[in-house]
Amino acid sequence: MRRSYQARKLLRHQHKSAGLMLVSMIDIFTVLVTFLLMTAVFSHTVILQLHLPKPQSQFREPPPGLVLEVMVRKDLLQVADRNSGPLATFPNTAQGYDYAGLTQYLEQVKARFPTLTAASILLEPDTPYDTLVQVMDHVRVFETSQGLQTEQAELFPDVSVGDAPPVTQVSR
Repeated sequence: MRRSYQARKLLRHQHKSAGLMLVSMIDIFTVLVTFLLMTAVFSHTVILQLHLPKPQSQFREPPPGLVLEVMVRKDLLQVADRNSGPLATFPNTAQGYDYAGLTQYLEQVKARFPTLTAASILLEPDTPYDTLVQVMDHVRVFETSQGLQTEQAELFPDVSVGDAPPVTQVSR
């Protein structure tokens, strides 16, 4: 059956190809990108070089001289020489660990051994991460005040982390 001219004209106009409306999509993406940029947090991340102890496959004699270790216990901080044993003990104060005493002692050690840059921090199990970071900061640098300015001076920047020996092996 043939259709009339009018019916064919009507069908032609109804079958227009559908086009994509990209304007609304561009508007949505513009708003989304603007929102994400405004709510993004731009922070400065500090990365420290951390030297982990290597697994000991064979026993090697340690080199002569001081091998500095800072042991973090639940109730004290202890500075020791790996070869000779404990050098100084800093019991906890009412505010927590005695970081000031640790820093003062490490300044004296640095004055006697100015070329020494390595120190090991030995932690008991379940030591809070914040405590590790604070001990690392006090072992690495100390602050000096000159007038209104505060400057940082280097102590032992090459820090390695390990497990503290059990209390029975350490004499207080």
